Amino acid sequence: MSEHGFDADVIIAGAGIAGATLALSLARAGLTPILIDPVVFDDQLAPTFDGRAHAIAYAAYRQWRALGLAEALDPHAQRIEQILVTDGSTPGAGAPPQTPFFLRFDSAEIADRSEGEPLGYLLENRHTRAALAAAVKAAGVQVLAPARVQAAAFDARGVRVTLADGRELTAPLAVGAEGRGSVIREAAGIGAIGWDYGQTGVVATVRLERSHQGVAHEYFLPGGPFAILPLTGNRASLVWTESNARGAALKSARPQVFQAHLERRFGEFLGAVEVEGPVFAYPLSLQLAERLAAPRVALLGDAAHGVHPIAGQGLNLGLKGAAALAEVLVDAARLGEDIGSEVVLERYAAWRRFDTVMLSAGMDLFVRLFSNDHPLLRLARGVGMAAVNRVAPARRFFMHEAGGAVGDLPRLLKGEAL
Repeated sequence: MSEHGFDADVIIAGAGIAGATLALSLARAGLTPILIDPVVFDDQLAPTFDGRAHAIAYAAYRQWRALGLAEALDPHAQRIEQILVTDGSTPGAGAPPQTPFFLRFDSAEIADRSEGEPLGYLLENRHTRAALAAAVKAAGVQVLAPARVQAAAFDARGVRVTLADGRELTAPLAVGAEGRGSVIREAAGIGAIGWDYGQTGVVATVRLERSHQGVAHEYFLPGGPFAILPLTGNRASLVWTESNARGAALKSARPQVFQAHLERRFGEFLGAVEVEGPVFAYPLSLQLAERLAAPRVALLGDAAHGVHPIAGQGLNLGLKGAAALAEVLVDAARLGEDIGSEVVLERYAAWRRFDTVMLSAGMDLFVRLFSNDHPLLRLARGVGMAAVNRVAPARRFFMHEAGGAVGDLPRLLKGEAL
């Protein structure tokens, strides 16, 4: 119980990657968070729970290092040394570009400003969740799971969260980090806008015959992007975007049928590919909360912004938010301020509002620009890619932006403790 008679300083609904990172950050700085999640940590670590891998910006990875997660994460983190973006209408994602319409990003170009960091790191979610679960437990954070938030009531003093089993918790602040259907967001009266893309992301892990050499491939096809993301152990995570109907067919296809489609789409540039583990499918849509904060409430992760995975920035947005929110709350607590007050939470919202809206809009534009086969659009985007590829300062800007190192960074994203 906190010193003011609350059950905690912050109640965090959602113990996913962003929510757990926030809880760990607050606990390391002396605040008392409580995590609530419908799924216990052990179940979140099962190979069948989440088959995704994420490209983690190097600034976001610094945050985890600052929180003491390096020893657990480093063995599973694959450096992304290059990113190759190509555009086409035929299978063979890995074939070398035959036209000037491609983009190549190389970590060597920004090594002088990124302290030798790669463009990012590829991490399987199950390894990230395992490291965070162990760290949260070691930090003494109270985790209520399985438990589900049923309602939340707010007043001038704090928030009262009611769980589905009838338990009640109080705190000066509640954070909604429980995904797109956030109960905390709805209870606070914060609306959300968005739309469905009519696309499904089919995700699978494959073992490669030839070395991927740390190169990530993003190949744009009429149905959506096809990404080959390098993993440790000479494996790759595939994010295969198709229409909902085709995505459902791929997800339910017999292994031999899926393998045949995969080989046709993948090409032969990395030799034979072999699927390891189950195939997952995730519906793709855009959802953006109308506000990031209200009195006694802050939103984080997919509760605040759910974006298309076309550029791999969704989780990075959530991790940036966790770093900014943790810094605002910790600094306010040290000054003796009410951490759930509107004036404190507006600092977080103002810090993250522009970046969140602009990145979400940019991802939406990318989806509409690249998920089609209109000849004029294909020509325009090809010319644009070729132009950026020829202008080194433009390439370097995009690499720094993707690495999360542009703008007013929270201390954790600089690798500094709170």
